Amino acid sequence: MDLLVRDIGRLLTMTGSGASGAVGDGGEDVIAEAAVVVRDGWITWCGPEERLPADLPELPELDAGGAVVLPGFVDAHTHLIWAGTRREEFAARLAGQTYDGGGIRTTVSATRAASGAELLALAEQRAWLAVSNGTTTMEIKTGYGLTVSDELRHLDVIAALVDRVPLRIEPTYLGAHVVPDGRDADEYVAEVVATVPEAAAHGARWVDVFCDEGVFTVAQARRILQAGRDAGLGLRLHAEEIAHTGAAGLAAETRCASADHLEHVSSADAAAMAQAGVVAVLLPTVTLSLRTFAFGQVDVLRDAGVELAIATDCNPGTSWGESMPYAVQLACLVYGLPVLTALRAATRGGAAALRRDDVGVVEPGRCGDLVVLATDHESDVVAHLGARAVEHTVFGGRVVASQGMPA
Repeated sequence: MDLLVRDIGRLLTMTGSGASGAVGDGGEDVIAEAAVVVRDGWITWCGPEERLPADLPELPELDAGGAVVLPGFVDAHTHLIWAGTRREEFAARLAGQTYDGGGIRTTVSATRAASGAELLALAEQRAWLAVSNGTTTMEIKTGYGLTVSDELRHLDVIAALVDRVPLRIEPTYLGAHVVPDGRDADEYVAEVVATVPEAAAHGARWVDVFCDEGVFTVAQARRILQAGRDAGLGLRLHAEEIAHTGAAGLAAETRCASADHLEHVSSADAAAMAQAGVVAVLLPTVTLSLRTFAFGQVDVLRDAGVELAIATDCNPGTSWGESMPYAVQLACLVYGLPVLTALRAATRGGAAALRRDDVGVVEPGRCGDLVVLATDHESDVVAHLGARAVEHTVFGGRVVASQGMPA
């Protein structure tokens, strides 16, 4: 796909050398009055528009109208495959009531009952909402099946999405989301371990474990992560959301690509993560939805020099939302991140969490995935509450959504 994007007021390249958690105004990442050239789906040139190559052939054009352009958002943590609703649980939580509606198990029951076609239709709808909000790369987990057949079926649904939605999809096997009702935890872990090679054969690129208090222990998570490594999968970890368990330390020990949540991470584990190159995936929508207000981990992680990513954690119970701009907005307002730092975490940081070097940055040799914001300055994305943030989404040099709707 060929495209010339011109009349860019501010091009946020995300090419600066600092980590996504670094303090600074990100000035090295900004090119004023810029243009971007995409040929065959890849960026071949970007810079000040006045320096456009003289020998450039005639290309389809997108006029940014003086708006901000940045890399397509990289959402490195989602649970997109589910059926049913958890609205009663949500309403009860807001009313201050104790509500034992089953949580994840409620969604498991509804998702098992849905057909593959129904799950695909629901996931496709959510994925298009994400695209219309500027997401061009997305990690998608299983985890609402919790049987061998259902988890593999959900990986097949994820694979089918690739041909239906303009997204670069990273499938993750999360068989160890919770222990199914009536199952012994160690026996179930053994089943998950045995299923990892089959998950890889069904397209999984990653394995993940919910390692936390009342879910899976560090020892159990270590077994599953090792099985993933043996099967050639990348490693991810839900860590320290509920309590400090040492899960972040495990992520460092096993050199996971990411540890996610981290509301209770310690300084020592954060330092170990930084040393091991583990990216911290922040999920501010979850913390806000659960009203735990545990926002202090960001300072701990930044002080340790950990690379930061921001993701939606799109799921039915604690973060029903497909919008990366909203996640960025919350990251700034509740964590106190500078706007450019948050946007960098939502693009380059997400790419680092997925170990991808082809997305998350605007420069020659990267995928032609771009977001044209509906403003001439990126700070407005955070300051203008409730406003539509994205004007156009470009995927591989093709405009795939405009003004919040598919193109």
